[in-house]
Amino acid sequence: MSEVPEILLTDPEVLRDPFTAYGPARERSPIAKLSAPGFAMWAVLRHEEARKMLSDQRFALSANSYQRMDIPDHCRPYMRTMQEVEGPEHLRLRRLVAPAFTPRKAAELRPGIERLVDDLLDELAGEDRIDLVTAFARPLPVDVICALVGIPAADRPRWREYGALVSAGDGAGLAKAVPGIVEGALAAIADRKRDAGEDVVSQLLRIQAEDGDRLSETELVALVWQLVLGGQVPGNLIANAVEILLSHPEQLAELREDPSLMPGAVEEVMRWQSPQLLTIPRFATTDVRIGDVLIPEGEPVTVAIAAVNRDPRAFGDPDVFDIRRAAGPAWHLAFAHGPHFCLGASLARVQVEVALTALLRRFPDLALADGLLRIPDPGTWRLNSLPVTLHATVAN
Repeated sequence: MSEVPEILLTDPEVLRDPFTAYGPARERSPIAKLSAPGFAMWAVLRHEEARKMLSDQRFALSANSYQRMDIPDHCRPYMRTMQEVEGPEHLRLRRLVAPAFTPRKAAELRPGIERLVDDLLDELAGEDRIDLVTAFARPLPVDVICALVGIPAADRPRWREYGALVSAGDGAGLAKAVPGIVEGALAAIADRKRDAGEDVVSQLLRIQAEDGDRLSETELVALVWQLVLGGQVPGNLIANAVEILLSHPEQLAELREDPSLMPGAVEEVMRWQSPQLLTIPRFATTDVRIGDVLIPEGEPVTVAIAAVNRDPRAFGDPDVFDIRRAAGPAWHLAFAHGPHFCLGASLARVQVEVALTALLRRFPDLALADGLLRIPDPGTWRLNSLPVTLHATVAN
């Protein structure tokens, strides 16, 4: 067996540019050992092996896949979500909510998303310089998912606050907010019981009324908050996309010239700099071999998305950002793969397409300003601040 590379997650180069830093290890081995003070796990670095691992039932998510938060006891039952269960239980819960997140449903939601985007951009029209993260990228996904799930309009400002905690990676702040999050989910359910609609909560309540064995009250509360807060991914993706495009003026010019390139551009942004750098760790339920490396039973394994999406075995010229990149037999793993493939992938794609299209159309002189802030995080590639200048009047 060849020696397994070791990667220190606190290495300044890994934090500064993980997409490049993982490369040498990936070319030595399909798997590496990631380490940080008091912590270690295996990481799959190559595309083919990553797809197989994410579909392999011998690697399972569980409560141990997540850091436990210090929260009040009455909130703990609501913390067990669809993301930490496997097998029939996971399939049952996912099937209940999946109809609301199909590509067809996302396409139907596009006009409503366009209105939400226009409303946010209208608020920015008189500004010269803004922080795109706080003024646009973070609020939009919360507004979209709240409308879809069925959060009453009056309660959405506080969900914006909760969503900002998720987007910023503020674990301590999120733990403090958990009682409010649970209360908000309970309030949304109570509101939909009084005034049902076509939103996700109303649909789940109808399912529960038809057959209470399919969905318990506790599971319903957990689903509501998980769907809302899990819907924050587009915020980081929008901010990353704007920075990337403004840093690649030739590509940006092509996109402005031909807006039909937008769907491919969004896919390339996700491949080139996915917001999620590592998948949630799974645990080997038995001894499993990946390549010539034996993963002992009980040990955690992640996929280094930052590495597999730059794997030259899967993508030609993987370190080149190319919005015209042709679809091939391999596909990026920004939304993971297998049974836990991101439920909101189609919705995220539509949101980012709509957001970027409107932003570039209405602010043709959009430019980066000084003050960009990216707080190092080995698990997420996120901008905490993206100052831009608008320098444009709103087009009719």
